[in-house]
Amino acid sequence: MINASLQHFCNRILAAGTIGLEDVRELGRTVLPDGLTCRDEADMLFGLDRAVHTADPAFADWLVAAVVDFAVWGERPTGHIDADTAHWLAASLGCGRGPTATGARIAVEVVREAETNDAVLIGFALKANRARAGGDEAVEEILAYAVAA
Repeated sequence: MINASLQHFCNRILAAGTIGLEDVRELGRTVLPDGLTCRDEADMLFGLDRAVHTADPAFADWLVAAVVDFAVWGERPTGHIDADTAHWLAASLGCGRGPTATGARIAVEVVREAETNDAVLIGFALKANRARAGGDEAVEEILAYAVAA
């Protein structure tokens, strides 16, 4: 269940059409001081990332870190991305149209951080980043390392 302060924050940002540095600070300090606590909160922020086209780079950095922390270390089994989590992330980040640049970063960083990963998320991260970077070899090397680990 999404907390009211996050809902209010997202509504305000959507109305403004932009996410500034002070908004990101508010998000981390006041709205979600303990980070993400459920998938619904992450999904709401994925939607915000998709809807708002003018955002301070700190928002993407905050969102990537928060999702990695939640998906890898907050979900069970800790440190491992199982099939359920992989399917959720791929579906939520992809949103039927493919991920945003931030969504692609999230996928790679989750794969990089987790001790083990489900093949669905690895495939999603590879496809998302190939499309965005035109076949970035560094991304593929990172993901290949994660698969081998």
